[in-house]
Amino acid sequence: MEVSENEKYKKAKKKVTELKSFYWHLAIFIIVNSYIFVSVYIDTSNKGENFWDYTTFITFFFWGIGLLIHGWHALWKDYFFTREWEQKQIQRYIKKDVQQEKRWE
Repeated sequence: MEVSENEKYKKAKKKVTELKSFYWHLAIFIIVNSYIFVSVYIDTSNKGENFWDYTTFITFFFWGIGLLIHGWHALWKDYFFTREWEQKQIQRYIKKDVQQEKRWE
């Protein structure tokens, strides 16, 4: 089955849009978390408190999990569970079933 040029273009455009979205997400993550860390550092220094408290890193940690998921989706999802992988798995199970049927004969 041949893929048309229009379909290839749509697929490529979708991939570029996903990458662009991830890079914006990453940039905003870095900017916002840098601001939070600097603000908390200044605040804790002025009050004599400990900067390394777990609450300092809550936003970074949970947002970071979301960013990792977004990154996986934008960058690596095409390498796992592709159509080719699916076809190989189907062929593997068919072959396995045929071998088991031959054993029972």
